[in-house]
Parts: sequence; C-alpha cells; structure tokens
Amino acid sequence: MKKIISFIILAGLMIGCTERFDIVNTNPYRISDEALEQDNNHLGAAFATMLSRLTGDQTMENLATDDFVRHMGTPTAFENNRNNTTYYPVDGWNSAFWNRIYNDVMSPAQQIKTNALAEDNIMFATWADLMQVLGLSRLTVYHGPLIYSNYGSKASTILYDSEEELYKLLFAKLDEIQKIFEANKTYPYMKKFDASYGGDVTKWIRLINTMRLRLAMRIVKADPVMAKEQGEKAINDATKAGLILANRDNFILSLYGAVMPMSQICFSWNDTRMGAGMEEFLLGYNDPRLSKYFQPVKDDNLYADHPNQPYKGIASGSYIVRKTDREPYSLVSEAWKSATGRRFFTAAETNFILAEAALRGWNVPKTAQEYYEEAVRQSFADWEADGADVYLADDTSKPIDYVDPSDARNNYKTRSTITIKWDEAATDEEKLERIMTQKWIDSFTNANEIWSDHRRTGYPKLHYVPKNDSNATWGIIPADGFLLRMPFVLAERDNNPNGVTDATQKLGGENLISTRLWIHPDKPNF
Repeated sequence: MKKIISFIILAGLMIGCTERFDIVNTNPYRISDEALEQDNNHLGAAFATMLSRLTGDQTMENLATDDFVRHMGTPTAFENNRNNTTYYPVDGWNSAFWNRIYNDVMSPAQQIKTNALAEDNIMFATWADLMQVLGLSRLTVYHGPLIYSNYGSKASTILYDSEEELYKLLFAKLDEIQKIFEANKTYPYMKKFDASYGGDVTKWIRLINTMRLRLAMRIVKADPVMAKEQGEKAINDATKAGLILANRDNFILSLYGAVMPMSQICFSWNDTRMGAGMEEFLLGYNDPRLSKYFQPVKDDNLYADHPNQPYKGIASGSYIVRKTDREPYSLVSEAWKSATGRRFFTAAETNFILAEAALRGWNVPKTAQEYYEEAVRQSFADWEADGADVYLADDTSKPIDYVDPSDARNNYKTRSTITIKWDEAATDEEKLERIMTQKWIDSFTNANEIWSDHRRTGYPKLHYVPKNDSNATWGIIPADGFLLRMPFVLAERDNNPNGVTDATQKLGGENLISTRLWIHPDKPNF
C-alpha cells in the first residue's frame, strides 16, 4: 500500500475529498482562459492508459471472472491444478487487478485532478474522477470494501470504505460529474484523448446514467430503497441524455493497437478454451452467437455426445492431468485476432437491467418482456448474428449435459431447464432466471458484472466445479456452492494490516472466499 500511496501525488498538492466538493460547488462551470488555450497533452495523455486498464488480462479475468461464470475453461494445470479456478486463491493472481486499478487508474487520475484543478480545468479533473469511479466499480465486486475516501492518505493505517458507504460515495460522485458535464456539453478538448466517444460529452453523460443504473441494480437486495431511487433517477434523467439503449452508443474501450487479451491467452499462450457452460447453454439453445464466440473442433471424437454440433468446452475447475489433452477443444473465434476494442457497457446489458427493473416494479416505460426481447435483439445485432426473432420464439430448447472426453470426473448434468421464449405466466423467479441466462450469454468477454449478478441472484444455474480445493485457511466452498469473493491482497495484509482488519469488520465476515459481499445477501430475490 505504501508503494501505491508514494506513487500517487507530489507532497503538498493533495486535495482531499472535502476540498474537492468545495471547489466544485463554488465554481462548477468555470473553465479558465488559460486552460482553453492549452493543448492539454499534459492532462490528456494518461487517459489512454487509464481506459485500457479498466479491464484485465489472464490472472485478472480469464482465470478469474471468465472462469467463475463458466464462459471459459483452462486446459492448463496451473499451480499443480490447484488455483483460483478450483477455489484455491493464488496470492500473486489475486493482487493483479487490485494493482492495475490503483496503480494505473486511481493514481494517474489523482495526479490529473491535482494538475487540472490548479489550472481551473474542471472538465479534465472531472473526467479523471469518472475514471476512478469506473475502476473502483469493477474492483469492488472482487473484494468488497475498498480504499476510496481515504485514497492518497499518508497515514500508517489507511481505512477502507464499507461497501454500503462506497456505493453512496460512487452515486454522489456520479452526481457531481454529471452536473459538470451537463454544464460543458460543447467542451471540445476531450476529443483528442477519447477513443471511445470522440469527445462527445453527451455520450459520456449517457454512460454516467447507465453506470448509475448498473450500480443501482447491484444493490437491489442489499438496499432496495436506495436501489430504486438511484435506478429511477438514471431512467428518468432530467437532461434527457438518456441511457445506452442502442449499439451505436455502446461504451467500447480501445485496445490502442494491443492484442485482445482473450486472443493472446488463447492463441499465443494456449491457456484458455471455450467453457463447458457455454457448450451447455449455447449448444442446447442452438444459439447463433456461438460461432461468433468460438471455433468448431476438428476431432469428431470430442463431440460424440452431440455429433451434429462440433464444439467442445472445458468445465471450470476441471481435473487436469496434461495440457495436451484439451488443447484440441474449442478455441475462441479467429475474429478476436483482429479486434480493436472490447465491450465495457452495451445496449443489451442496459435492456436486461431494465427488464429486471420492470420485474421488480420500478417505474419504467416498458414491460419486462419488451425489455428482455429488445435486449436479445440488441445482443444479436451487436454480435452480428442472425435470427433473433426465431430464437426468441423458441419455447422448447434447453441446456444440455456436459461430457468431458478426456476425464469423466468432469462430467455433469445441467442444472437448468430454462427455455428462451418469454412466458408471462411464469413466476418472477423463472422470469428472472430467463433474463439472467440471456444476460450471461451476451456478456462474453465482459464477465465482471455477470459474476456479480450470479452471486446476487443465483442465475443462471451454472455448474459446480468438479475439483474443489477450497480449505479452512481461505474459506470452504460447499460442493454445491460458488466462490463468493477474492481475499484482500497480500501487499495490503503486509503493509496496511490494521486497515485490512478494519475492512474485514466492514465486510461483515472473515476475509475468506466464502464470505458474501454486502451487495449479495443470502435472501430471496423477491
């Protein structure tokens, strides 16, 4: 932690949270003449790094969230086949995303805010604020409590914000950011550094509204009153910037010439393959998006259990003896080799959230069925797949069982019987399962949010890991359970032990993978 703090800011220039609000409230509209005359390279150059670091790579996502939600599976027996995928947390892996968000997003954003405010450049300072919100909003679903209000402190003990307080702070910060962006909609100087929206401030406001909606739905079981209030605030945005409801407004993060991590991990490192969960659902549904995600296999012995569908996935948490056994399983699509960006927020996700909002009785313009069907259509369009209307009319196709031709210990029976077509006569639980199952399919390469959704709702009904290495040291996950969080990182436990002790108390349970986050209480969905 001391390394992180020392990286943050020059002594004497740190502006605390209270001072920041004073500046904004005193002069929220002002952009100085000096700021307008500059090219802003000294402020804007770091945004490419921050934006590209909002997502992760192999240990941060592929061997974590991608695997936890059964999108992907690994053919490699990392750490002697005992690792995050088998519910045995690896410290070096678990620190990776924490370090990325704090070192590559929080720290440069803090420096930009200091420098920009010194020049009265409120827009760049506010844009940096948003980078911090986006980064922490993803990291908190890994660990729970985080350091936000005390970020930048040089005290020997740095206290974390509880999840409840963190979400309040994030909502308040979104209020502040939105106010300033609305006052400067024609501000032209972000364009040079904005590979996502080309400097269009209105589109950034649309993202702010949609982020508010995402965070609101996250807390719906923990604090349904605040969730509804914040969700409807986003839906009924007085400025009418609206939400991300069309694919043209999707928030896509540029790869800035780099290789898509999924492609690198699959083709260069040979460490990832299609997940058995994807085989289970996409083959069962005859889903046209399947070929957009993955490649068919060449060996027909691999798919003898469904001989007309030449795909084979790897079960998350598999027993693995030799990497070569599963290298012939389904690779990701060749199209990922030429990808130039990756999804962070899409119109499909927005519509799925709105479908759940309608199901929960929030004040929304359409029905749950209308949002659900629109979400699927937007997903098909986004993934350039045909046949959405035929797909939505399918009321018979169901997920299939999984057979691992390399090791029968990994075989399992599907837990889900959910179909695709909307059934208005179904129970709310069945409707929620249908929404979440399709949301899960759409969220490929962006598993962060659906991992949170799965822990919150229990849907979709994913398979349990065949090889469960959880233990008393880091938390025991029952055979019919799922990993619930990542432990606080080793550097924090070593360098900020009292802060971690306080954070653990705020977590509401021990610092274990079996402790539920505040946003995922063990209570009914309805």
